Amino acid sequence: MPENDPTDPFAELYGRLPDPRSGATDATARGDATAGGPGPEAPPPSRRAAREARRAQTGETPQTPETQSGVAPTPPTAPVPAPRAAAQTTPIGAPAEERQPEPAEERRPEPVAAWQPTPRRQPEPGPQRQTATVGVATAAAGDRGVASGSLDDLFSGRAHSDDVQWAAPPKRRRRVAGWIALAVVLVIIGGLVGGGFALWNTYGDRVREFLGTGEPTDYAEGMATGEARVTIVSGDTGESVSPKLFEAGITKQSDSLYKYMVQNGVAFTFQPGVYKLQQQMSSPAVLTALRDPASRLNHTVQLREGLTLNQSLDAMSEQLTIPRADFEAAVADPSQYGVPASTLEGWIFPATYDFDDGVTATQVIQKMVQRTVQSLDQAGVPEADRERILIIASIIEREARNSDDFYKVSRVIENRLQPDNDETHGLLQMDSTAQYGVGEIGAGSSSSSENALTNDNPWNTYIHPGLPIGPIANAGDLAIDAAMHPVDGTWYYFTTVNLDTGETVFSTTYADQEKAVQQFRDWCRANPNSGC
Repeated sequence: MPENDPTDPFAELYGRLPDPRSGATDATARGDATAGGPGPEAPPPSRRAAREARRAQTGETPQTPETQSGVAPTPPTAPVPAPRAAAQTTPIGAPAEERQPEPAEERRPEPVAAWQPTPRRQPEPGPQRQTATVGVATAAAGDRGVASGSLDDLFSGRAHSDDVQWAAPPKRRRRVAGWIALAVVLVIIGGLVGGGFALWNTYGDRVREFLGTGEPTDYAEGMATGEARVTIVSGDTGESVSPKLFEAGITKQSDSLYKYMVQNGVAFTFQPGVYKLQQQMSSPAVLTALRDPASRLNHTVQLREGLTLNQSLDAMSEQLTIPRADFEAAVADPSQYGVPASTLEGWIFPATYDFDDGVTATQVIQKMVQRTVQSLDQAGVPEADRERILIIASIIEREARNSDDFYKVSRVIENRLQPDNDETHGLLQMDSTAQYGVGEIGAGSSSSSENALTNDNPWNTYIHPGLPIGPIANAGDLAIDAAMHPVDGTWYYFTTVNLDTGETVFSTTYADQEKAVQQFRDWCRANPNSGC
């Protein structure tokens, strides 16, 4: 309230209060009778008193934080005497001379209501003063609800020290930083997982083998069941017999027997013949059975697909212990078996045959020719076309690598035999026929020699258009069926580009064929000694 305001109902009360700077009251300063008589001349008014006097004369309203912010001031409560300062020593009514002059910069506090703990100030709605902030903390819904934290607010009491916080980064920046961190973590995890898979694929088998926790490469003892047959020829070793056992369902992996023999230092001499074994046998059990003479079938012969007539005669003589001369005599006249050809090439069907004791070479050949006729009839081959189909089937058997390719090779042959063939002009250009004509078939190379390609013989399809004069090998059921039912296609060329997998590329134009040939040459350079 302004000092010396006659309209102020509390002026008399204020006059009785001691000056906090000197401890004197207005009465002692005036030297009235109640204070013990007239006193000396009053000291000049303080700056605050002068300022309040000017405001009383002009009617100016004192500026407070509430009025500055546009908020109506809270009605004042009844004032009560303020507590005396601890340093006050001058009693009420003391002479005015004993009052100490007012320090120039000190400000007299306004009277306040009865003392009580000051609660934390809640911000008022309305515009906020824009001041330099130490930090900004925006409370969530239901919290304090406003931002606070300027130094002015802190020292004026409008903000509590708890409200002054360091500013958090903007939400957008935090969100972007979070996504970046997540991406980095995912990249690191992906790299670790990918590297782990690569290492495991490379060294997993070795690790499992070293720890003894890998999948067994052999069947366990006591799992053997059923019946299986395997043919061993002269010169076979553990490395060559092992895949035969796997294909027959005898061992668990293609190299099970070979690994067992190497790891255990087993020396074994394989005797030619057909052996009756069981499926799912362990490697030690296989070797035991192969040593047992009772496992060898002395009257059984097994022929695989793609053998020539001479190769078939060698196998029959060895497995049946019948002199080869007997077989040569038995095949000399094909007409006795009803074959309308000059030779039985292609008519000895590949299969496994059982014979009674005392069987003759002629009886063996008779049974094999009858099996060929049976296959031709099952494929629906007319009797007049038997020789032609066997020629095509024998070429397919020697050229195709995978079962699906049998029908594609058959289509290539049919397309080249057509009169409108402008690609090869009727030439089959099959390496298998050229090699057969000079006795190189089965020599261990897929490529034909210069002699095979240029020799003028009736089987050289690089020189003579159309089919060769006869079959070049024995064909199985699949090849015969493919010869009768070629798949649809426009191919004129094919090239096996990977001898290990049998991958074959079929082409319609010579330009595409050249690309496939180059692919095969590249593979051969990368895989020397692979039969190229």
